[in-house]
Amino acid sequence: MEKSFYYSVSWSELSFLKEALDAMEVPYLIEQPSDRLQLQTGEVAIVFPSLHVRVYNHIRDLFGGHGLRYPELP
Repeated sequence: MEKSFYYSVSWSELSFLKEALDAMEVPYLIEQPSDRLQLQTGEVAIVFPSLHVRVYNHIRDLFGGHGLRYPELP
């Protein structure tokens, strides 16, 4: 899957967000902190491919704002 943008979320929010995304049938991956993603302690990243603007608007509403661009390989 092409990785376009992501949201960092706490572990406590993850279950609710996974259920909502699965119900919306939106493709996503969950990633833990790595060299490419510097996250706070207790956070994971929900990573998305490029999406149609209508789908992105639903995602933006669910997360309460815009996602962060997924870092490109150096």
